[in-house]
Parts: sequence; C-alpha cells; structure tokens
Amino acid sequence: MKIVFTRKIPTELVEPLKEKYDIFMWDRENEPMPHERLLQEMKDADAVFTNVADRIDKQLIEQSSSLKVISTMAVGYDNIDVEAATARGIAVGHTPGVLTEATADLTFTLLVATSRRVVEGMDLIRRNEWQSWGPFLLTGQSLYKATIGIIGMGRIGQGVARRAKGFEMNILYHNRSRKPEAEAELGAVYCSLEELLQQADYVVLLAPSTPETKNMISHEQFEMMKETAVFINTSRGTNVDEEALYQALKEEKIFAAGLDVFETEPISNDHPLLTLNNVIALPHIGSANVETRMKMATLAIENIEKGLAGERLTHIVNAEIYGKGK
Repeated sequence: MKIVFTRKIPTELVEPLKEKYDIFMWDRENEPMPHERLLQEMKDADAVFTNVADRIDKQLIEQSSSLKVISTMAVGYDNIDVEAATARGIAVGHTPGVLTEATADLTFTLLVATSRRVVEGMDLIRRNEWQSWGPFLLTGQSLYKATIGIIGMGRIGQGVARRAKGFEMNILYHNRSRKPEAEAELGAVYCSLEELLQQADYVVLLAPSTPETKNMISHEQFEMMKETAVFINTSRGTNVDEEALYQALKEEKIFAAGLDVFETEPISNDHPLLTLNNVIALPHIGSANVETRMKMATLAIENIEKGLAGERLTHIVNAEIYGKGK
C-alpha cells in the first residue's frame, strides 16, 4: 500500500512506516507540491498525509481509485472535499485537541503584542527613529481588567479565556450553544454577537470555517466595535471580510488587528493590510511549536495506519462512512 506525504516531515516519523508501506514524500517542507504532481502521485495511493495548504478536491479524490484515507495535520479541513470523500467511503481524519494550548498561546501573544504596539516599537528602532522618550510615544491599550469577547468557545476559546483570567479580564463569549462549564470555571458570560462586539475591548475570533461563518465579521460588525477595540483572528481567514477590516483599520474605526490567518494564503508583501501600521500579521503559525507539531504529525499518521488496517480513525471528520459497512 502507498502513502503520499504532501510535505517533508521529520525522518524519524516516516522511517518506521517504510517497513510496511510504499512511501512517497514531497522533498520540501515550506513549498507545496504542484497540484498536477499531486494528481499523478495520488492515482495509486491508498492514503494521503496532507495539511491546510493542500487542495484535496473532488477531481483528485475521484481519480484516486485505491484511496482509503485522507489525513490532515490540522484541525480544520475546509481544504478537503469531504462530501466527495464520503461518497466513496474514504475516511477523512484530522488532529483536534493537541494544538489547543499552542494556538491559545499564539492568540494571546497577538492580543498582547497588538494592544501594546510591540512590532511598531521594533520597527521604530530598526528605522533609527527613536530619538527620545516621549510621554505618549507608542501608547497602546490596557489589558488588565479589560473586557475580552471570544467568538467561538471551543477548546481554544476556553484556553484563551484561561489566559485572560490571569489578567483579571472580564470574559464575554458568543457560541452556537452555551458552555456551562466555561461559565462555571472561568466566569465567562454568554451574550449575543451584537452585545459582545459593542462591549468588548478585545474581540477574538475563534469560530470554525463553515458556510454560516463565512464573512461573519464584516462592515456591520466593525461598526459595532469600540474605536479602541483590538481585533484578533486565529480561526480562518474566510470568517472575515478583509476589505471591511482594511477600511475599519484605515479609518480608525477600531484600534488595531492581530492576524494569523487570511482569506487566501499565503499572502504576499503587497497585501493591503500590510500597508497599515496598526496590523500585526503572521504566517498561520498558531500551532507552531515543536512539541505540538510533532504530536499533530504523529496523530495524522496514526489516523492513516488505523484507516489502512480497516479500523476507525482516532479523530474522524466523516464518521457516517462507518454506517456503510466500513
């Protein structure tokens, strides 16, 4: 059986598999495999190890006659045509849970760095423009006892709330359903999206990518926010209308934004948002610490091995395939 790895991953994770499987691994870590090459390699593949940057579309799925498992090294799977995979009884696996704390760390890092204008301060020094201490030089927004509004109170949202509690922040949240455990443990207060946007000093978007959440934050929502509000997005870029965000920041309708995700990735250095001083932009590194990424890769491989052995995946997206005699 053949496994295709769409990116280079550490040798120690792949070597044990070579005793049982035919392995094809793209030889670059930070450069995607051309789609035509992926189509070619997938024709006789039994499993594919993928990530958020690879498009696993209907064409690829339907021409891969032996394919049994699609395993993504990510929580999100909007890059995979799950419907097409399900129709053919192909298991789709992902890696939730293990990246919760790393992504919560990065989210709070963006929140602190954006509110206190950390990158602007570094840039001032690099340009040799720091001439003297000034009473209001690069003044930012206070975090201590401020109000944070978390949109999407899943594992990562609750991780961010735990960190916010350390700053004695008032925690508001909006979610598809209430989270009594978060309310009891963290003192989080459930409210409507409108109430959250109007009251929060920090708006943190952690909603999943679904048709319902596409552009859920747009012109109308930015108009509701305080002029001093800081907006953080570490969920998916498609959840935000980037043109509306650009206008809100440029016209100073909100104070600043910290972004780890974008509508189309990767972005280039001529992206409109990068022309603004009140934006911190990162290259989708929410889970990027060594320990977490190794755990994610290991879990993605575990999903593949279970699927190829005819077992239920540890974390499966389309569990309904098991109702089809799988």
